[in-house]
Amino acid sequence: MDTPLMTISESPEDPFAVRRSAVAVLDHRGMIVGWSPLATRLLGYPPAEVLGRSALDVLIAEDDRAVTGHAVAECLESGGWFGVLPLRRRDGGHVGVGLRARRVVRPGGREEWFLVGAPSDEAISWEIDRSLLDGLFRRCPIGIAVYAPDLTILRVNRTIAGFGGVPAEAIRGMRMGDFLVARDARPAERDLRRVVDTGRPLIFTEQPCRLLTDPPGHDRIVSVSAFRMEDAEGRVLGVAQMVEDVTDRRRARRRLALLNEASARIGTTLDVVRTAEELADVAVSGLADCVTVDLLEPVLHGEEPGSHGSGGLRRVAVHGVRHRPRPALHREEDRVVFEPGTPQARCLDEAHPVLEPSAEPPPDWLGLDDTHDHDGAAGLGEGHGAHSHSLMAVPLRARGVTLGVVSLWRTHQVQPFEQDDLKLAEEFAARAAVCIDNARRYTQQRTAALSLQRSLLPAEVPAHPAVEIAHRYLPAGAADAAGDWFDVIPLSGARVALIVGDVVGHGVPATATMGRLRTAVHALAGLDLEPDEVLSQLDDLVSRLAAEREAPDPATGEQIIGATCLYAVYDPVSRRCVLARAGHPPPLVVSPDGRVALAELPAGPPLGLGGLPFESTEIELGEGSLLALYTDGLLEAGHRDLDEGLDLLRAALVPPTRDLEDICDTVTRTVLPDRPSDDVALLLARTRVLARENVVTWTLAAEPTAAHRARQLTVAQLADWELHDLAFTTELIVSELVTNAYRYGAGPVRLRLIRDTALICEVSDRSATAPHLRRARSTDEGGRGLFLVAQLTDRWGTRYTHEGKTIWTEQSQ
Repeated sequence: MDTPLMTISESPEDPFAVRRSAVAVLDHRGMIVGWSPLATRLLGYPPAEVLGRSALDVLIAEDDRAVTGHAVAECLESGGWFGVLPLRRRDGGHVGVGLRARRVVRPGGREEWFLVGAPSDEAISWEIDRSLLDGLFRRCPIGIAVYAPDLTILRVNRTIAGFGGVPAEAIRGMRMGDFLVARDARPAERDLRRVVDTGRPLIFTEQPCRLLTDPPGHDRIVSVSAFRMEDAEGRVLGVAQMVEDVTDRRRARRRLALLNEASARIGTTLDVVRTAEELADVAVSGLADCVTVDLLEPVLHGEEPGSHGSGGLRRVAVHGVRHRPRPALHREEDRVVFEPGTPQARCLDEAHPVLEPSAEPPPDWLGLDDTHDHDGAAGLGEGHGAHSHSLMAVPLRARGVTLGVVSLWRTHQVQPFEQDDLKLAEEFAARAAVCIDNARRYTQQRTAALSLQRSLLPAEVPAHPAVEIAHRYLPAGAADAAGDWFDVIPLSGARVALIVGDVVGHGVPATATMGRLRTAVHALAGLDLEPDEVLSQLDDLVSRLAAEREAPDPATGEQIIGATCLYAVYDPVSRRCVLARAGHPPPLVVSPDGRVALAELPAGPPLGLGGLPFESTEIELGEGSLLALYTDGLLEAGHRDLDEGLDLLRAALVPPTRDLEDICDTVTRTVLPDRPSDDVALLLARTRVLARENVVTWTLAAEPTAAHRARQLTVAQLADWELHDLAFTTELIVSELVTNAYRYGAGPVRLRLIRDTALICEVSDRSATAPHLRRARSTDEGGRGLFLVAQLTDRWGTRYTHEGKTIWTEQSQ
């Protein structure tokens, strides 16, 4: 058999290799003129039985001739054919044979057909492999490159060629550095060299892949896998590399990571300015080179902004890739005005984001112009020119209301903003706007609570002859307004009541409850009740308030169920102080010589528990003693334990002889952090003592002459005090009060006169009968005494003691 004039693959795996396939030759008439030994092995016919006979008669069954006819027609038309035909074996059976037919021309123009056959399963598998290989290099969307052991390129597919716009044939023999920028080519070749040397494959490694022909600012990221190629004997033939462009995927992944970061970092506090700063911090470097956040002024004050972004703007956050001290906020120079037509002005007017791929640079004062900054261009690739600027202006909107605008510049990154960047900026702004609006509404509620709190607390504590007073009230730095309060209430007999309390909870409900308790304390103090009795009455009041508020507060979710209180009454005449507390920290007492002690008095239950008793304790205070009353927020500030806070407070109160305002400043400076987490009330009282010559007391027998004797003593004492102008009215007052005590009281009558800022007259007896002020009729013989006393005095009242009652009056000197 003559050798056909055609190229035949000799690969060991090729089923059509001459040394492993069946071969037959047909002449122009279809007669078999050549027959190989492998054909005999495949079909069973020896050469003598088939040579010179028609291939159709010998090999094709009658039923299969139609199929064979189509194959012959195609072969005649194209000069070649491949397919599977059912051939008849010598034993009468059939076998599927994969046939490859090629037309050849002999000398003289005589045509013959060269047939190569193999079992159909082997032929089909081989053709699939060949088709796959052809598809990888012609149609596969993943780039494939084959390198020689010296890393010169042997072959690339059309996808790789499409990256650089160079025909695949032109790339053969080149190296990576011939078409990639050096910064990217060097590490890529290093990775391939490692694969060649070690045989360890490279799997899905992301690498920058910027071509020399790419425009400035164009970034490309590819995912690379590679494996070493070896022959059957293990000789290294080179390395195959698969390359996939994952630039868009990586950008999407980065945007998702930025969104996750924004969710975690924006809105960590209920502070408007801090939330704006968090937005600027998140957007810088990951998305922009410079970010400014401008909010409408009403937003900063917790107020509802006007429609369409109307109102003045304040720049509350500035951040850039260059670290620069931020300008102080909330000053006149932080006001921002955008000229009509600027991207920010259009953004606010239309309430839509604005993208300017080419924009004016950010203001000079930001210090972000990078025209001469070579470091900013590092890593962008060779051949990149001067930087351009692009800008995005995105409105901050929540609940359909514009709160401000965020401006994002690119100055260091060469690639301008794109629509995908704008979508990401909108996501940032939307999340930040919700947080800013929540902070604004919280600020509004907190401002209202603080205003209510300030209106319910004493603006100024009036001077009192019994004590020198100084106080501090510090609202919490981050929490809602609480229910801490203090008060100083003048009492009869030159005495004074000192009160500090703390309502459970925060916000407007706690503040309102505090106001009700403070009003109740004033009313109870006017009755001159003992401290333990005052606390008992307050306990009943808090229990009733709690019953009214069985459901949690809808605004805070809290239920106001209790309060603590410390009530102290100091008498400058006796120098005695009577105290009682309801779950409140005990006061500190500093003696004139500087010794500090914690007042020992029963703790008592918090107000609102109901049914539990309170106890009063009496202590004697020397002149110049310092009494410090406070709420627990002072000791617990800075998350320290109570003992540590108490030690700091003790140290701050010494020496007690200093100016009280200076002591208050020392306490707030050394005991409190910059932003306390709870409200703090501090009340300092330095005791005074009335001189003995300003107080006189007489005990009168319960007899008809008691009133006459009282008048004589009073006139004489007022003469000694040189209060002649008050002698007549005081004589009448004393006469009426002593007469009533003699008629309606019991036991001896005690008369006491106190000279201080006012003249105080007290008449005591052992009866608990309450005096009654009434308007007498013209025909009544009596009943005008207390009415006359009320007309002649500035104040008058009754207080009850364990021994009876005391009727007191005050007259201005």
